[in-house]
Amino acid sequence: MGEVEQRTTAGSRLGVQENAGISTLEHGQKMPTTPTGKLISIKVQMLDDAQEAFEVPQRAPGKVLLDAVCTHLNLVEGDYFGLEYLDHKKIMVWLDLLKPIVKQIRRPKHVILKFVVKFFPPDHAQLQEELTRYLFALQVKQDLAQGRLTCNDTSAALLISHIVQSEIGDFDETIDREHLAKNKYIPQQEALEDKIMEFHRNHIGQTPAESDFQLLEIARRLEMYGIRLHPAKDREGTKINLAVAHTGILVFQGHTKINAFNWAKVRKLSFKRKRFLIKLRPDANSSFQDTLEFLMASRDFCKAFWKICVEHHAFFRLFEEPKPKPKPVLFTRGSSFRFSGRTQKQVLDYVKEGGHKKVQFERKHSKIHSIRSLTAKPSEQHSEVPKQSCSFTYGDGADSPAVQSCRQGKELKVSVEDGGHHTSPSLKKSPEKEGRRLDGAVMEAMEEEEEVAKDRSQHSRSQTQQPSTAGSLTGSPHLSELSINSQGGPAMTNATLSPNLSPDNRQASPLVSPLMNDQTGVRTDDEEEVRRKRFPTDKAYFIAKEVSTTERTYLKDLEVITSWFQSTVSKEDCMPEALKNLIFSNFEPLHKFHTNFLKEIEQRLALWEGRSNAHLKGDYQRIGDVMLKNIQNMKQLTVHLRKHTEVLVELENGIKNSRKLETLCRDFELQKVCYLPLNTFLLRPLHRLMHYKQIMERLCKHYPPNHVDFRDSRAALAEISEAVAQLHSSMLKMENFQKLHELKKDLIGIDNLVIPGREFIRLGSLSKLSGKGLQQRMFFLFNDVLLYTSRGLTASNQFKVHGQLPLYGMMIEESEDEWGVPHCFTLRGQHQSIVVAASSRTEMDKWTEDIQMAIDLAENCNGPTPEFLGGSPPDTKSPEESTVDQESEDDLNASRTSLERQAPHRGNTTVHVCWHRNTSVSMVDFSIAVENQLSGNLLRKFKNSNGWQKLWVVFTNFCMFFYKSHQDNHPLASLPLLGYSLTIPSESENIHKDYVFKLHFKSHVYYFRAESEYTFERWMEVIRSATSPASRIHVLSHEESHTY
Repeated sequence: MGEVEQRTTAGSRLGVQENAGISTLEHGQKMPTTPTGKLISIKVQMLDDAQEAFEVPQRAPGKVLLDAVCTHLNLVEGDYFGLEYLDHKKIMVWLDLLKPIVKQIRRPKHVILKFVVKFFPPDHAQLQEELTRYLFALQVKQDLAQGRLTCNDTSAALLISHIVQSEIGDFDETIDREHLAKNKYIPQQEALEDKIMEFHRNHIGQTPAESDFQLLEIARRLEMYGIRLHPAKDREGTKINLAVAHTGILVFQGHTKINAFNWAKVRKLSFKRKRFLIKLRPDANSSFQDTLEFLMASRDFCKAFWKICVEHHAFFRLFEEPKPKPKPVLFTRGSSFRFSGRTQKQVLDYVKEGGHKKVQFERKHSKIHSIRSLTAKPSEQHSEVPKQSCSFTYGDGADSPAVQSCRQGKELKVSVEDGGHHTSPSLKKSPEKEGRRLDGAVMEAMEEEEEVAKDRSQHSRSQTQQPSTAGSLTGSPHLSELSINSQGGPAMTNATLSPNLSPDNRQASPLVSPLMNDQTGVRTDDEEEVRRKRFPTDKAYFIAKEVSTTERTYLKDLEVITSWFQSTVSKEDCMPEALKNLIFSNFEPLHKFHTNFLKEIEQRLALWEGRSNAHLKGDYQRIGDVMLKNIQNMKQLTVHLRKHTEVLVELENGIKNSRKLETLCRDFELQKVCYLPLNTFLLRPLHRLMHYKQIMERLCKHYPPNHVDFRDSRAALAEISEAVAQLHSSMLKMENFQKLHELKKDLIGIDNLVIPGREFIRLGSLSKLSGKGLQQRMFFLFNDVLLYTSRGLTASNQFKVHGQLPLYGMMIEESEDEWGVPHCFTLRGQHQSIVVAASSRTEMDKWTEDIQMAIDLAENCNGPTPEFLGGSPPDTKSPEESTVDQESEDDLNASRTSLERQAPHRGNTTVHVCWHRNTSVSMVDFSIAVENQLSGNLLRKFKNSNGWQKLWVVFTNFCMFFYKSHQDNHPLASLPLLGYSLTIPSESENIHKDYVFKLHFKSHVYYFRAESEYTFERWMEVIRSATSPASRIHVLSHEESHTY
């Protein structure tokens, strides 16, 4: 014991306190009983190749040793790691955390366990601590050296350049060559040294923490990232490799992925001797058999792979550790193995809520100290994620001819063909100061983007490369993960895309029209060419212009409250004076401030464009100083912003207590000027802060550190990030509160929808099986109950509640075979059962996942939810009975009294759109819609028309609103986009214009033109957020997601 304490350990090298360990157990959970008695010494090899000895009781379970290692390193997020060793059969296996160590390792003194990464999350931004990311970076470095992480030469050189930056700092040719000569990061490194140094030259000013982040950002996009291959054969005897990842089970041939089975498709995993079996959920559109069989080398190999599959599924898909099954009295069948430890969600919640001390540690080969900083204030959502300086799209195969013909020069320019884009030096801001973010970054959409990353170069043609002023457009870790769907590609003015390539099937939104470089096309937009020559083309200018256009819309939204609603209220004596003062005294200062703010922005744009005699070239071609000044002045308005929660609650209480006020607000919502639900406008100031943050993130990513506007832009980003972090928690609660009240207006037959603790999850259209066959019904899922309704044939346009199914004790069963209905499933409650069918397999998966998630959480409650339907008796009949559930439109006539007293209601709400488009949206989708708002001028063209019409377009709430100009008070028309497809016009459509995108639903087709690459890409990004609703995985990515 004494010798171990005196030896130089990994913990002492990292500068940690020996007694500062934090248990990986959940709060209130007891550690496995540690037997007392004889101690044994076990050697563990760390990720920095150092070996440490740990003394543990002889009969201690594996978890005791893993916790000892994590405590030794002071590692908070130790659940991502594991201990592996070579057993007596020469099979590399993971140490079982529940079994005694001596039962797993025959001779512990002669075995060296390896402490390595076990679970690779889909987004490294979920790793909250700098030490955790440092260890992940060491794992990537190790995998590169061992040949496990395969990639093309460009990706390899870029990865190594970030490793070198973190180890020796800024580029120096002599030092670089000496360092690369002494350290081998990859086999055949000599051929890549020039390219490594060329990349390293661009990382000046990048801290080790930022280098780790960049390294993981690049590595996670590689196909072999976190992959461990397990040799197997298919039924035909073909040699393949199996692997498991956060998404599911993967099949490789060599190092090329040939198939994937997502967890949602897998019904059961099992093994029988050396056969590994995957039982899939039935899918009419799939050619796969019900059960897939793979042959592995032995039973032990098969069981080892089955175990790691079980653990991956539990860690990434479950909300909490699975409960142990009761032991049978007489006979046992099958393995009793189960996942032990916290799931990823529990890890994220634990780190987010806990206040940890800042601990300095020293990196190997680096002279720069880093600080692990998770704030001690749980209310502030601080993260250590460093500013991302660039992002890349990589192919994982061999270098293509386009890569081999990469342009050589002193100034490195990497195009789409290289598999990456230009890297700009990262911000020099320390992670402690700048690390603030709203959400984690688990994104299902990114999985699809990464799937097609390797195919990107096949759709691009080699052309003369030109410097791009647009910079990299990929999402920063500071960006909400919900807003980076279409920011994956570089802004290249010379990239020619396949005209038939849909944005739905590629990683990033295209930046140019497919016919932009088609020399055979007829060009008729001379006026656009003149405009482009006259106005600036820098990306920063268009970012500044986005501030201006969205600020105009925001001012109009404020005027809905300060002008239109105030005028309506003043005419009617139905609102208490206290409520009037509360609302308007908090909105009028905001309107006044932002009126002046908009003037300053527009004056700066006029100088930038040279429309003013006072224009001095260069001095006014920036926007960061204006943003910094106004964001700092905005702090004075914080007191008003904090009151918006109270405003929303008090207004709803006033409506509840006063029939006159309820009528006034309902009538006001029917006016054209109130194009959204009234309570949505009350949350607009909070949403606007998020928009400023996103805009400043794009601006900081665009600017190099030596730009004249960089310092002000970075300071403005820090200021607005702090404000967003302080208000984000209350905003999420208010969004749920607002959504419940909005839904209450769409429903009748329910008394108390809005109660404390209830949270909305999903709404949408499903077909319900009844005595009259399948009938369309509208379903509303909350965290405690599922409602089903039908649309009334009355002027109220509301939905009548027919029944409810409490989630406590409910079960979901797939029943396509039983009923012969595609995408059909049965919901079995304690008192009733219903059979429903979705419009597609995708919709079915969304519903079943969300319902199952809500059921799991409802089981943790004390008991079933009380009945709360008004006037509708519960339906106790099952679908099997001959008189199955005779509820239809006829039932609406049975209860006319409640309908007749309802006044006209808005018929264009999201609920009605989902009804007509036969789709669904979740609360996550609404959160995405809040962040993805945009406004500006677009040219619109119909399918059979010849001319283009210029319109002012506002995109919000899954809908495009069209105005003649930005000065109009109300929209001329609207276009809800749920159910629409977003594509690029094909060559056969003869749209010979730049920056055109196409929206179509059934026979409805619209074309829209943007004014620049940047605005085109922004419109594609925000519209895709509405046309491609999020899956449930987004819920897990929210640091402050709803607790359903």
